[in-house]
Amino acid sequence: MTGLFAKFAALALVSVCVAFSTTAQAQMVCGARGEIIKQLEKKYGETRRSLGLQQGRGVVEIYASAKTGSWTILVTDARGKSCLMAAGEAFEIEAVAEVDTPT
Repeated sequence: MTGLFAKFAALALVSVCVAFSTTAQAQMVCGARGEIIKQLEKKYGETRRSLGLQQGRGVVEIYASAKTGSWTILVTDARGKSCLMAAGEAFEIEAVAEVDTPT
């Protein structure tokens, strides 16, 4: 848990907005997408591994480090505001087998 706290604290330095909530919820760190991505790569060796659209809300990206296994989920809304949604460790890329479908 200490590593996750350190990641969020370090990224808070480059963020423009930190929303505080109750103890039952984690702090949300938001800021300029470019700066957040730069810090993820510089401090944690994380690069983008996947992305997808969240219907009506924006783009969801997963950044991870092949070396350390750390990972971060970043969401950018339609207005360009990027927020860290989750972070963790032990990231793995799972091989997906092709499935034959009847034609």
